[in-house]
Amino acid sequence: MMFTTEEILETIRMIQVEHLDIRTVTLGVDLLDCRRDRVEDTVRSLREKLLESTRGFLDTIKKVELEYGIPIVNKRVAITPVSLLLSSLDIEDYIYLARELDKTAIDIGLDFIGGYTCFLEYEISDTDRIFLRSIPLVLNETERLCASIVTATTRAGINLDAIKETAYIILETARVKNNPIVCAKLIVLSNPPPDNPFMAGAFHGIKRGQRVINVGISGPGAVRSAIERLPKDGDIVSIAEEIKRISFKITRAGEFIGKEIAKRLGISLVSVDISLAPTPQEGDSVARIIERIGVKHFGAPGTTGLLFLLNDALKKGGLMASSSVGGLSGTFIPVSEDKGIAEAVGEGALTLEKLEALTNVCSVGLDMVPIPGDISPYTLMGIILDEMVVGVMHNKTTAVRILPVPGGRPGEWVEFGGLLGRAPIAKVNETPCEGLFERGGRIPPPISSYRN
Repeated sequence: MMFTTEEILETIRMIQVEHLDIRTVTLGVDLLDCRRDRVEDTVRSLREKLLESTRGFLDTIKKVELEYGIPIVNKRVAITPVSLLLSSLDIEDYIYLARELDKTAIDIGLDFIGGYTCFLEYEISDTDRIFLRSIPLVLNETERLCASIVTATTRAGINLDAIKETAYIILETARVKNNPIVCAKLIVLSNPPPDNPFMAGAFHGIKRGQRVINVGISGPGAVRSAIERLPKDGDIVSIAEEIKRISFKITRAGEFIGKEIAKRLGISLVSVDISLAPTPQEGDSVARIIERIGVKHFGAPGTTGLLFLLNDALKKGGLMASSSVGGLSGTFIPVSEDKGIAEAVGEGALTLEKLEALTNVCSVGLDMVPIPGDISPYTLMGIILDEMVVGVMHNKTTAVRILPVPGGRPGEWVEFGGLLGRAPIAKVNETPCEGLFERGGRIPPPISSYRN
């Protein structure tokens, strides 16, 4: 892979001025061969394999980061979903396993470990219910373990019973210690990819290899700066072309770093996730990109169209740059983590309903949204259902990572700190929807799922 002097200088500017970084390098580890008859033996085997599999992982990342000068923000591990490693009717077994996973992650020096995951798109077994019941305690008693619940896929449809139980789990997770930020480690998914490097939804897919590297890159600041350098009277096609050009460069940089790390570890680079993942840092905002193109506030009429353009051009540029594009790959719109989006909510330009509409054309879904802690469980079920429908109908990944704030009221700002940022509590439409979820069952898959 050859680079011109101009490309190198532009990449240096992106890193030093425009906040380009490798947001995460995530090591996927297959733990299926660690299952044993006794939970104690399973846990011992999990720990031993994780310690062995991560040997040299952090040192290699640090060396590559120093040699090439590209910041690598997070070092993570995604494991085989825990619900496939342990099947128990004793909640204490899950809590014990979770504590040991968290301890292992801390001992290794990881930022996060993902894979406390269960799949409920078809049905909920007795062991699934025990697993779900463990989540509030597990997430409140661990630091670095992330959980995900799959309630829908295009192939299976949408499990209303799973959504019903999940809503109660989310509310209970926030209430255990009256701490809404714990829910940042819990996400509800439709159509999850098996190679997603981002938390909280990362897990290592079945038959994806014993050890693989997934890289997540991010550069909202680089995209915004490139657009600012264009003539103000340029047409919309010139905007799309510039986004594609910058996406191409960002993806090439990410793939190069990912391949270098993988080569030194003697394993494969499986995917490069080209998502724009904003942070609260000034200039590192997706909202500011959209506003720069032509709307006063993110959420104004026209925002959906511009987000579509951004997401589409980002993917096109990335796909031309790498044959390993995977994961989520698109534009993230996490409310608390994007200063511009949080301000739009606070000013009334962006509502929860508009956020849902935007998820039709971008990655993930309703992400890092603070809501009142006294919300009706049924209202939360309805919010989750509507977002799952977006994913199922469009055959794409969507998610809900929502933060119930105990005692919080709409409009009040909540501080989460660091990269998690701050945001106002969103107003929620609490028109009753109990009857829908009392019916229960599974909404059948769409006709578009039948492709044979």
